[in-house]
Amino acid sequence: MLTRVLTVTIAAVGTLCAQPGPSLDGRSSESVSKAAPSKDAASKEAGSKGAASDVEVQPAARSNDFLVDTGTRIPLSMINSVSTKYATPGDRVYLETAFPVVVGGRIVIPAGSYVMGTITNTKRPGKVKGRGEFYLRFDSLTLPNGVTRDFHATVSNLDGRASEELNKKEGAIKSEGNKGGDARTVGETAATGAAIGGLAGSIGGAAGMGAGIGAAAGATAGLIAVLFTRGPEAVLAKGTTVEMVLDRQLKYADDEIDFSRVPPRAGVSDAGGPLPSRKTQTTPRRFPLQ
Repeated sequence: MLTRVLTVTIAAVGTLCAQPGPSLDGRSSESVSKAAPSKDAASKEAGSKGAASDVEVQPAARSNDFLVDTGTRIPLSMINSVSTKYATPGDRVYLETAFPVVVGGRIVIPAGSYVMGTITNTKRPGKVKGRGEFYLRFDSLTLPNGVTRDFHATVSNLDGRASEELNKKEGAIKSEGNKGGDARTVGETAATGAAIGGLAGSIGGAAGMGAGIGAAAGATAGLIAVLFTRGPEAVLAKGTTVEMVLDRQLKYADDEIDFSRVPPRAGVSDAGGPLPSRKTQTTPRRFPLQ
C-alpha cells in the first residue's frame, strides 16, 4: 500500500515539473518563445531594410539639368584643312562651333566650343574615272570651361560655297566631277595644236594640212594628259562651314555651363573658306601638257 502511494506521488510531481512554469519576469516560456522572432523573419526584415536603403541612395533627376536633344544640328567651322590627297583613316579633324546652342534661355554650347572628329575612310580620285571621297565622324565636344561630352555624330550639311558634295545616305563627302574639265583640256590642246600646225603648214604651202595634223596631235596630247591626271581631290579647307547632327542627348548641370571665368578669345577658324570649283578656273593649259 505504501509503495503504491509513493508511486502515485512521484508521478504527480513529474507531471507538474513537465508543465511550463513562469519565467523570471512573470511571463511563461511559451509566451517568450512566441514573442521572440525567428532567424528567417529577422533576415527577411533586414533584407527589406537594405533594399529600402539602396533605393534611397539613388540620386533623383535634377530639375536644373539642361538637355540638348538628339538630332540637334550644330554649325561648325573647320580649324584645319582636310584633303583626300594627304588624309588617311584615323587622322584627326579639328573644328569649332560657329553659333551658340540655347536651352531654356541659357547658352549651353557657346560659339567657339571645340569639336574633334576623325577621318574614318578615304579614297583618292581615279585617273580615268572615280571621284575623291572621305568619311568624317565627330567624336567629342569641349566647352570653353573644359567640360567635355563624347558622342558619334555625323555630317548633315556642307557649306553652300563648297564644290564638294555630301551623300547624306552614306555620309561620304565627295569631290566634284570633272568631265567638263577633261573635255576642255582636249579641246584647248587640239586648238593649240591646230594653230601651230597651220603656222607650220603655211610656211610649207599647206596650211590646211598642217592645221589638221596639228589639231590631231593636240587632241592626242590632251587625251594623254587626261588619262595621266587625277580628278579633283575632295577638300574641306580651313574656314569651311559644316553642320553636325547629334546622335544622342547631351545633359549638362547648371554648374557645368558657367562661363563667367572663361576669358574671351578670337576664333581660330577664320580663313577664306572653301576652295573655288575647278570648273570656274579659266587658267589656260600649256601645250602639250601643263
